[in-house]
Amino acid sequence: MALPLHTASRQNWSPQDYVTLIIEPVLCHLGAHSVSATQLLLGTAVHESGGLKHRRQIGGGPALSFFQMERATHDDIWENYLRYKKELGASITALMTDPNANKHNELEFNDNYAAGMARAHYRRVSQALPSANDLEAQANYWKAHYNTSLGAGTPTKYINDWNTHVPDSITFRVEC
Repeated sequence: MALPLHTASRQNWSPQDYVTLIIEPVLCHLGAHSVSATQLLLGTAVHESGGLKHRRQIGGGPALSFFQMERATHDDIWENYLRYKKELGASITALMTDPNANKHNELEFNDNYAAGMARAHYRRVSQALPSANDLEAQANYWKAHYNTSLGAGTPTKYINDWNTHVPDSITFRVEC
């Protein structure tokens, strides 16, 4: 499946375009598409990046991409998860602009790769994804498994960011 890599480093995204051109094609490519996964990734990106605005953590922190993944987390996913999930690792590598590219640069500037890594982060969790359209459950899942108890984020802020940045008219494809 050819992904729209020419759009992978666009600066200004609407939530609908980000879903349609990045999240859904990436999830389909990974064989991991569901409305629930799409909504969780969109909510994560919208919340973490201030409405799809910041590819680097404000204040000079280590987090990169709209998903605000830290380099250490990224590397841990490769070392302790994708290393043992060869097919998934190959599918995520295929999202890179070049298989030998710097993965941290890809994380920051290649939205396809960043979405794939965010989905891999959630795939490490044994607990099932929350149901589609259950924003409260998604916010709690994000807090427990992405931000963690040590993070400053809250489910309430996640929900507020969703309600601020994601229009009610957004649509999600049901299948690939």
